[in-house]
Order: sequence, then C-alpha cells, then structure tokens
Amino acid sequence: MMFLEFFIWGGWFVTMGSYLASNLHATGAQTGLAYSTQSWGAIIAPFIVGLVADRYFNAERLLGVIHIGGGILMYVLFSSREFAGFYPYLLAYMILYMPTLALVNSIAFRQMSDPSRHFSSIRVWGTIGWIVAGLVISYLFGWDSSGAMAQGFLKSTFLMCSIASFVLGLYSFTLPRTPPVRGPRQGNGLGSLLGLDALVLLKHKNFAVFFVASILICIPLAFYYQNANQFLTEIHVANATGKQTIGQMSEVLFMLLIPLFLSRFGMKTTLLLGMLAWAFRYLLFAFGNAHELGYMLLLGIALHGVCYDFFFVSGQIYTDSKAGAQHKSAAQGLITLATYGVGMLIGFWAAGRIDDLYFSGGVHDWRAIWLYPAGFAGLVFVLFALTFRNETVEYAKP
Repeated sequence: MMFLEFFIWGGWFVTMGSYLASNLHATGAQTGLAYSTQSWGAIIAPFIVGLVADRYFNAERLLGVIHIGGGILMYVLFSSREFAGFYPYLLAYMILYMPTLALVNSIAFRQMSDPSRHFSSIRVWGTIGWIVAGLVISYLFGWDSSGAMAQGFLKSTFLMCSIASFVLGLYSFTLPRTPPVRGPRQGNGLGSLLGLDALVLLKHKNFAVFFVASILICIPLAFYYQNANQFLTEIHVANATGKQTIGQMSEVLFMLLIPLFLSRFGMKTTLLLGMLAWAFRYLLFAFGNAHELGYMLLLGIALHGVCYDFFFVSGQIYTDSKAGAQHKSAAQGLITLATYGVGMLIGFWAAGRIDDLYFSGGVHDWRAIWLYPAGFAGLVFVLFALTFRNETVEYAKP
C-alpha cells in the first residue's frame, strides 16, 4: 500500500515543473498554480476523511474507490495539450488524492499497538516507491533528458502513474478491514460531522505551537517541490530526476533512526533538526553548481532524509499520540491541512512570484531564488526553539 501510494505521487510530481516549462510553456505563476492544487486538496482532505473515513465507510474501500477514479484523471492529464486544459483535471485529481495520505496512515496506525516503534518500518516503503519512480523516469526510460523533454516524452509519467493508480485501487480492496470507529463520544453537530472535532487538539499549547510551525516550515518546503527538478535540469545536471532519489534513499536511513531520536532526544530536538536541515540545504543549492561544486547539490539533495523524516514523519507520530481513538483519521487530516495545505499553498504562490521576479532572458537567477526559503526556514527554526516544550511520545499499553 505505502509503496504504490508514493510511487504514484513521486512519478509525476517531481518532474511536473520541468514538464510545464518545457512542454506547456507555463510561467512561474502558472507552475505555482499547478503545484498549489496539492494544497487545495490537502485543505479539503480533513473534511472528506472526517466526513467519510471516521464515520461511515471502511477506510480501505474508500482508498480503493479514490485511486480508481484517480487513474482515470491521470490518463486525462496524459492526454492534455495546453495548460488551460491541464489545470482543472489536475485540481480534481489532487482533491481526490490528498485525502488518501491520511487514509493510508489511518489504515496503518489501526493495525499497530505502538505506532512510535512500528510506523516508520511501514512508512519507509512509501519512500522506496518514490525512489523507484524517479529511477524509472531517469535511468530506465530517460524521459527527463533534454532530447526526450523536447519531444514531449515527459508526459509519459502521467500514463505510468495512471496504471499504478488503477493497480493500487484494486489492491486496496484486499487490505485489512478498517471500519469506522464508533463510540458514545462521537457527536452529531456540524463540526463533528466534518471532522473538525480534531481541532480540540489546538487547546494544548504545545500542539498549537507545532501546528503553526508546520504551516510556516511548509512555505520554504514548497520551493523545493516546485523548483528543484527545474533548477537541476536548467543548470544541466544529467539524470536530474534519478539524482533526486538520493534524497529518498537518505529518507529510508533516517526514517529507521526516528525511534532512536524520539526516545533519546525527544520530540523537540528531532523536529528542530528537520527545520535546520531545510535552511542548510537551500544554502547549498544557492552556492553549488553542476561542475566543481556539484557535491554541494548532491549533499543538499541527500539532506532530504533529515528534512522530511525528522519533521513530517515525526510530526505524524506526534499527532497520532495526541489524538483520542475517535479522532485518529481526522487528526491526521488536520495536520495534512496544516502542512500540505495552508503552508504549501502560501509557499507555492510565493515561489511562483519569486521565480518570475528573477527570470530574465530565458534564465533564472537561482542563487537569489534559493536564498529566500533558506532565510525563512532559519527564522522558523529560531521561533520554534523558543516556544515549543520538549516531549516524549508515549502510548498506553494494549
């Protein structure tokens, strides 16, 4: 489940910026608009998950139906020839896809007695799926090479992901039964119906600080997702998509280290390391190049393991530890809203505007562009260090 979930996402999301610029001739603002569909999907996701997964239908069946629908939309994207026809179907797809991030977490967490120990070894297969997608694109088919991109072959990523989405849709019906959690505390009001009852978690100061920090750190995060592949291809880094999988390979290693860091150093230090890594990697991108300083680019890519795992995966575990039994899926949807939703929506908008601001004569001033997210990530690091109280994640024994 995790392998296919992230193979699909990694198979088109990484290269979309390069595809839009080279084949649909999109501006930075249009590319930001396309990437922001992820955020609109994430904003809607808690409502879908809270309305359906936590209350009426088995999560694994809902996952299957969504991915079959997603396979159809991916094929439509493969057939699109202009941005105006591409964008609405991409928006529809992401509104369907983003709730599945919470659904797969919910399905996984429900099978575990101690998610703080068990979840990372399951979630790592999603990272492996993302790696395989990038290697297939760069080294098996070569769709991201200059010649292949000029001929429009990069659109084939959408066909590949369409097939994978159909496979996951059918496979989902074989997953462990994950029925809705019912109990006397489940309310009937509008807030409860939409899953907004998970907002009660924000009354805890520490979780509220974490929630706000999740929004803020995703503003610089958006620059990586939107710009990294286009940046690497523009400065003529060979097999850019394949090289970006170094980040996911590093993610595998650091994901396995999460239980050790959480138990030994606590939640605060683990989260802070993730934030600091974002600022450092953008500085490496700003001052590296494709020649004698190419090692700086590779090191910046390799830091993805610390950036993603130590903040986002640890944050999912932290959120699950704070949620009661009635709010597991809704709480995961809530943190998805904060990270992939609100924060990255602002980030994609800012990245698109800054990209256009530093674009002249067919060339981007990438050093100036990367310094913006580096500075902002450093600011978030300082604010979080001053306001978040350290915690150790604990679960009641079954």
